[in-house]
Amino acid sequence: MQAPTKLKIQKKHLLALAGILAVGLVLRLTILGPTKVQTVRVVKQDLAAQVYGNGTVEAKVVVNIASKITGRIVEVSVDQGDSVKRGQVLAKLDATELQAQAQQAGATAEKANAAVALEQANLQKAQANLLLAEKNSNRFSALAAKELVSTQEAEQYETAFLVAREEAARAAAALNAAGREKMATIAALAASRSRLNDGLILAPENGIIIRRELEPGATVTAGLPIFLLANPETVWVKANVDESQLKGLAPGQSATITLRSAPGEKFPGQVARLAWESDRVTEELEVDVAFTPPLAHFRLGEQAEVLIAAGARKDAPSIPGTALVNKGKQRGVWVVDNSRLRFQEVSTGIEDIHGMVEITAGLAGHEDIAITTPEKMSMFRDGQKVRVRK
Repeated sequence: MQAPTKLKIQKKHLLALAGILAVGLVLRLTILGPTKVQTVRVVKQDLAAQVYGNGTVEAKVVVNIASKITGRIVEVSVDQGDSVKRGQVLAKLDATELQAQAQQAGATAEKANAAVALEQANLQKAQANLLLAEKNSNRFSALAAKELVSTQEAEQYETAFLVAREEAARAAAALNAAGREKMATIAALAASRSRLNDGLILAPENGIIIRRELEPGATVTAGLPIFLLANPETVWVKANVDESQLKGLAPGQSATITLRSAPGEKFPGQVARLAWESDRVTEELEVDVAFTPPLAHFRLGEQAEVLIAAGARKDAPSIPGTALVNKGKQRGVWVVDNSRLRFQEVSTGIEDIHGMVEITAGLAGHEDIAITTPEKMSMFRDGQKVRVRK
C-alpha cells in the first residue's frame, strides 16, 4: 500500500514542477521577454506643413462714434449691420438751442462789421479834418511871420491842427479796436457754427455699424459712444498657435479659415502678422490671419479655426512623428539592429497635418525604426533586446 501512495505523491510533485516551468516559460515569453515593437522605414512623399490655430474674428480698426457735445438724440439714421460711407449722417441731436446761439453769434458779427464801417468813416473824416487843419496852420503861421495876421490868430490854427491830429489818432485806435472785436465775433460765430455741426453725428470712415448703443430721445454727453464702427477691410482672425508649431511660420503665407457659423465652408486667408510675445501660461502665440478677400458679412467675436500652409516639400524623406523620441536634449529614433535597439539622433524638417515628419539628416533610409507606445519608448535603452512583430 505504501508504494502506490508514494507514486501518487511523486506524480503530484512532477505536475507542480511542470506547472511552475510552464508559468515561467509564459512569463519569459510575455512579461519578462523582449518588448514587442513594430518597425517602419523612411519613405519619400510630398509633405505640406499645416499649422493649426483657433481664435476669434476681430477687427484691427474699431471706432467708437461719440458726440462731441451734450444733447438729446432726435434722429438715428442707421442700425446694426448697415454699411456707411465717410461723412454720412448717422444721427442728429436737438439743435434748437445751438441754432439760436449761432443766430446770436451771427447778429453780433454783423454788429461788429457795422462798427468797423462806422470807425472807418470816422477815421476818414478825422484824416480830412487833420489835412485841412494842417494847411490852415501852415498858412497862418506864414502870414503871422509877415505880420499880416496876429500871432494869436496863428496860434489858434496851430492848436486846431494839434487837436485834429489827436482826433485822427483816436479814430485810428477806435478802428483797430473795432477790427479786433470783429475778429473775436467771427471766431465766436465759427465756434457756434461748429457746435451746430457737432449736432450731426457723422461716420468718420467707411465701415459697418457693429453696435448701436442709443435710441432717439436719449440724452448723450460728450464722449458717450452712440455707435461702434468696424472697417471690413481690417477684419481678421486672431488665432492662437502652439509654440511647438511656429517653425517656418511667416507673414504672407496662405491659410484656410473656418467659421463656427459656417462649418462646411472654407474662407481663403493670409497671415497678416505675428505677435512678438507668447502667452506665458498657455504657451501660445497670437497670429493674425486676414480674410482674402474681406468678408462682406462678419460677426466680431465669432469662434474660428485656421490652417496655415507653413511650407511644402516634394519627395521628402519621412517617418511617422510617433517614431521620434527625445533623449535629453537630443531628438532621434530607436533603430532595430539584430533585434537590439540603438538610439540614432536625427534632424527634422516640416511636419504635415497627418503626423508625417521630414527627416533632413541622421538616417540613410534603410534602417528599421522601432515604434510602440510612448510609455514603452520612453523606457528604451541602448542595447535592449526587442522582438519585431510580423
